[in-house]
Amino acid sequence: MTVEAKTVRITYREAMRQALRDALHRDPRVFLMGEDVGRYGGCFAVSKGLLEEFGPERIRDTPLSESAFVGAGIGAAMGGMRPIVEIMTVNFSLLALDQIVNNAATMLHMSGGQFNIPLVIRMTTGAGRQLAAQHSHSLEGWYAHIPGIKVLTPATLADARGMLWTALQDPDPVLIFEHGGLYNMEGELAADAGAVDIDTAVVRRAGTDVSLITYGGTLSKVLQAAEELAGTGVSAEVVDLRSLRPLDTATVLASILRTHRAVIIDEGWRSGSISAELSARIMESAFYELDVPVARVCSAEVPMPYAKHMEEAALPQVHTIVETVRQMVGSRG
Repeated sequence: MTVEAKTVRITYREAMRQALRDALHRDPRVFLMGEDVGRYGGCFAVSKGLLEEFGPERIRDTPLSESAFVGAGIGAAMGGMRPIVEIMTVNFSLLALDQIVNNAATMLHMSGGQFNIPLVIRMTTGAGRQLAAQHSHSLEGWYAHIPGIKVLTPATLADARGMLWTALQDPDPVLIFEHGGLYNMEGELAADAGAVDIDTAVVRRAGTDVSLITYGGTLSKVLQAAEELAGTGVSAEVVDLRSLRPLDTATVLASILRTHRAVIIDEGWRSGSISAELSARIMESAFYELDVPVARVCSAEVPMPYAKHMEEAALPQVHTIVETVRQMVGSRG
């Protein structure tokens, strides 16, 4: 007789909170710092209740100065702590770009291997919530360009729950990009869910006709598109990258060997994007396996609009993914 695994119904937001609480309990060196993470409970309520549970020494509200508190996090990491720094949105992370790119990412190399920076930076990314251009861009692909850091994009409840602890064990900086549209996502999660791997991509749906490659907030749209395509006889395989640096090219190429077609869906802008990098790697390593050129579905190259209908038009949507695939497989022999 088999014993069914117990599950709990939970939101993405609650899974992130569980991950934070677990890390704070397991390691006294861990603390959380950022704007409004304490008394207010976090801009997206991820840290709600943690101040009362762990106190102001470990749940630290900071001034509105991203450069200052990210720099403080780097210093704390160098001093032996395990800081988790929260930045409200990816757009605001640009105010700390010098700290992230010129200090956190380079310190190990600039010090001749003497100083690791075991720092985790969490931030919200993505659009779809009518927050206009100041709060809605997907810039994680920019950070994936930088050696010395890891870039994670949890798209599922299990990854939201499990990536943080693994990231905290890494001796080098890890950036976690949480898509704002996922916080209310609800589903079943194993009651004993824990740490997960942060280096490999995962096939979320098997298929034989086309590989749909994506990450983060667009995964649900891609899975919807795959379901719609299945109704018309097109079998789409869905690959969730999970990590943009390191980029698991091997899993992507293995999928293309099965399907011989690839569509990359990326909420970032098309020019200079992670989709462009992935497309190049596919062409370099699997050119003769492709039946048609790699296709990409990305956001329109404009600052993200505020108006709902314009924002929806600017973002990758299920119907644009489906239409791109239908054009690709329509002439198959």
